[in-house]
Amino acid sequence: MYRVITNILKRFLKASTIYKYGFNWSPMYRRSTGRLVEVSDDLHYVKIQIKLSWKNRNYAGSLFGGSMLAATDPIYMIQLIQILGDDYVVWDKAVTANYKRPGKGVLSGDFAFSAEEITELKKKVAENNQMDLIKTMKLINAKDEVVAEFSKTIYVAQKAFYKEKLKLRKAETTR
Repeated sequence: MYRVITNILKRFLKASTIYKYGFNWSPMYRRSTGRLVEVSDDLHYVKIQIKLSWKNRNYAGSLFGGSMLAATDPIYMIQLIQILGDDYVVWDKAVTANYKRPGKGVLSGDFAFSAEEITELKKKVAENNQMDLIKTMKLINAKDEVVAEFSKTIYVAQKAFYKEKLKLRKAETTR
């Protein structure tokens, strides 16, 4: 559903505008209490903020770790889907969370891909048909202290290879 709406909106709006407001208006992302505050036109850079509120305050009075994780979880995957286009399959595989200190006030985090990183990723996928990419991002408080660090493992494959892989897996399970 989201992909269909995105494709329709691309006729009228920039991809970065759709990305930002699509996330911020999406019920699933709104529940994380995170907000996208900046998205570059090429989608290589995204900045989020999470404000401590009654919706995400834990028993100890700081930002609930689940809200931090939920606010960061979908960004890299959907960012890559939009950057790479329809010839690739992108999935989140795993995340490692490392909470460093209690989250108070407003936290912010950056998600960035350089042009060189995207070129290298495409090259590796072309050579191996698929790969696991590991990206790490940090949530930072107003004092520039790291509150949490999330290391994401993202699966990227050529769409044709992935479809063939699924066919083979299905054939093996029906035997």
